[in-house]
Amino acid sequence: MRLFVALNPSTEVLRGLGEAVDRGRSHGPPLRWTRGDGWHLTLVFLGEVADERLPLLTEAIGGIARAHRPLSLALEGWGRFPPRGRRSSVLWAGVTGDLDALDSLAHGMRSAARAARIHVERRPYVPHVTVARSRPPSDLAEVVEALGDLRGNRWWARYAHLIESRPGSADHYRTVQTWALGWEADSERPPELDTP
Repeated sequence: MRLFVALNPSTEVLRGLGEAVDRGRSHGPPLRWTRGDGWHLTLVFLGEVADERLPLLTEAIGGIARAHRPLSLALEGWGRFPPRGRRSSVLWAGVTGDLDALDSLAHGMRSAARAARIHVERRPYVPHVTVARSRPPSDLAEVVEALGDLRGNRWWARYAHLIESRPGSADHYRTVQTWALGWEADSERPPELDTP
């Protein structure tokens, strides 16, 4: 299975992101826009994982999820990969909020993957939600200008999800397992928080 671990923005935040993306679609070069059901905040990309590694992987991920409290996050601003130069391949929405805690959670998830003997990248973690891709790389300045401001869309990230990517299928993403952040297994239910 081709897997990654992610946080999902709230429905309200995704609605606001969708409105911004609708403004940008008709500007600039033709892009491959990601579908709304593909908008997630990846913590770690795992790649192909053999079925026999899943029990150890899910146990390790669950331990990391329970060790981290829910996060107050928001989407804000736009970015590109690569970030320098005029031409880019990926357009994304930026993330702000509890960034130190988010970085710690992402680092923990990478450690969990390595404990399950799964190779993961060692490059710095850049939290983002991918909204479009360009092949070949293009100048995305006009698109970014058309997208406009993206702010004021805060949500509580309360759950980490192990997700299978299934390119070419009707349901491109399938949630394999979900863990409540900061929830001890012997508690009756996940913690409830006030919305920020």
